[in-house]
Amino acid sequence: MTNTKVREGVILIPDFSGFTEFVFNTKIYMGENIIKQLLQSLIDMNNRYFYISEIEGDAILFYKYNKKPSFKDIVEVVLRMNAAFEQKLLELNLLLNTQIKLSLKFIIHHGKFSRYNIKLFRKLYGKPVVEAHKLLKNEYAEQPSYILFSNSFLEVAKNNNYVISDKAVSIDGIGKIYYLKSKLQKFNNEKMKI
Repeated sequence: MTNTKVREGVILIPDFSGFTEFVFNTKIYMGENIIKQLLQSLIDMNNRYFYISEIEGDAILFYKYNKKPSFKDIVEVVLRMNAAFEQKLLELNLLLNTQIKLSLKFIIHHGKFSRYNIKLFRKLYGKPVVEAHKLLKNEYAEQPSYILFSNSFLEVAKNNNYVISDKAVSIDGIGKIYYLKSKLQKFNNEKMKI
């Protein structure tokens, strides 16, 4: 056995809400193209701030080693990703003359984890990785587009008083959810009236 280097860092998972229904109701070649473009928009807006460990269907497992992450820097990356996702979704809706019912949620967590390589793949291992995935399947969110910051992230983040939105909910023992305003929802509502 080799010594595993365990480091503290941030785990970020952007995940699509509505993905299962989308897959079942969209032709495979069209669905693949749409998901590919949406995932690419997230990767492009990351600007290499985070490393990519995996792309998991409708989610990306990003990570960055950092004992004292900057809340503001991470929020700015996430908001850029969200804006790019919404813009690409709007473009696809107009191009395909349809209403793609997908939204985006973000999980941001912090803890100690390791990384190992298998051929060309970098895999993360540790309790925070499992915890972050569990947070994706929460029952706390009341709206589909949100950012969930775990308590472990909020405890170590610098400048965590940075204002994201006025719609925030604290969840005892879990963290804090900030709901994101969707420009796309407004567009879809207006389109339905026509």
